[in-house]
Amino acid sequence: MEWRVCLTKKADKQKSKLPASIRSALRTLMADIELCGPVRGDWPNYGKLASSRHHCHIKKGHPTYVAVWEELENEIRLVEVTYVGTHEKAPY
Repeated sequence: MEWRVCLTKKADKQKSKLPASIRSALRTLMADIELCGPVRGDWPNYGKLASSRHHCHIKKGHPTYVAVWEELENEIRLVEVTYVGTHEKAPY
C-alpha cells in the first residue's frame, strides 16, 4: 500500500523559500516516503522523534536543512511534512 504525503500550510510556505536544490531533495524524500513509508533509515541523520514523528537531514553542511514529518494512520495512510528548513529552527 502506498502512502500519501502532503505538506502543512506552514511547510509549504517554508518550501517556497528554499533553494532549488533543497526543494528537489525534498521532492525526492517525499517520493521515497510515498513508495516505502515514513521510516527512512536510508536518508542522512534519520531519526524517530516520537512514535509517529520522524526527521532527517536533506542537506548537510552550513546551513543544514532538515525535514520533520508526522505519520497519521486512520483509514488512509497519510504522512504530513510539518517542517522544512534550517537545522537551527527545527522543532525537535
